[in-house]
Amino acid sequence: MQQHKVSILIPAKNESAFISACLHSVENQSYPHWEAIIVDDHSTDETAQKVAVFTQKDNRFRYFKNKGNGIIHALRTAFNESKGSYITRMDADDIMRKNKIEVLLNNLLHFGSDYVAVGGVKYFAENRLKSGFINYEKWLNEHTKNGTNFMDIFKECVIPSPCWMLSRPDLEKINAFNENRYPEDYDLAFRMYAAKFKIAPTNEILHDWRDYDTRTSRVSETYQEYTFTAIKWYYFNLIHKDNDKKITIIGTGYRGKKLAKHLLENNIQFIWISNNETKIGKHIYGQLILNVFDTHLWEGSQVIGTVANREGKEFLETVAQTRANIKTQDIYHFC
Repeated sequence: MQQHKVSILIPAKNESAFISACLHSVENQSYPHWEAIIVDDHSTDETAQKVAVFTQKDNRFRYFKNKGNGIIHALRTAFNESKGSYITRMDADDIMRKNKIEVLLNNLLHFGSDYVAVGGVKYFAENRLKSGFINYEKWLNEHTKNGTNFMDIFKECVIPSPCWMLSRPDLEKINAFNENRYPEDYDLAFRMYAAKFKIAPTNEILHDWRDYDTRTSRVSETYQEYTFTAIKWYYFNLIHKDNDKKITIIGTGYRGKKLAKHLLENNIQFIWISNNETKIGKHIYGQLILNVFDTHLWEGSQVIGTVANREGKEFLETVAQTRANIKTQDIYHFC
């Protein structure tokens, strides 16, 4: 293989418990032409000392202080300091499989520009994993195997945040890491989608993804449900919204309410419908809940479903297509 340099961007904040294992896994990669850019986001533990063990013995490890605050600034700093033709991200508390960089790079070289290479992931934890992580892993890996990740972009983040690779020109093309929009991994995935990038698939597990109680994605405000609602709407509005059509929300559960509240706060008009008899005819946030079967009220609109279970989604699509004259491409599932 030609000696393409791969830059591994590693933001780190108070990761002294795990970063040595992470960097050992980088050190042991089968593909040797890499640089690891570790950006310390103002750690108050021994992260810097742990990293120093690696930078002192191997100049492929490079350590920097974050020039701003938070993970987006850390990624921005890392990217600006990087020199590789190909870029990937690694979380400081995770583990790379030995062939991760080799497989991602080979796949990307095979498919070329406007592709993102992704790899399979495996969650692990000292304690028992919750079913949500197991289900997400299975769902994500199935998409990654088939290259269908972007098909479900509005349901969940479809690109594993620490297991992708892009060429530098493609990252620059989508203006990566240059806006302070969280969740930053979901924002990056949407940028890839908006640019019409395709998936370079694989069925190989390349990344071990650690879960623990104080993981940032669990405890930080920037990864709470409302930020996901906001980013989904932002990119739906940017990429797909048809200003000649009404917006209809289906579902009055937790996610439906989050979306409705977000639209109301931004003075965006919508129709809200449900098949729940206890909700129909009532007002939520001052908005009247209409009967799903009153299809003349939402006929021809763009529909956003907030119903999570499969039966509910199938029901939604059947009613929308057969009774409300709504095309498949105007139905979006936000969960």
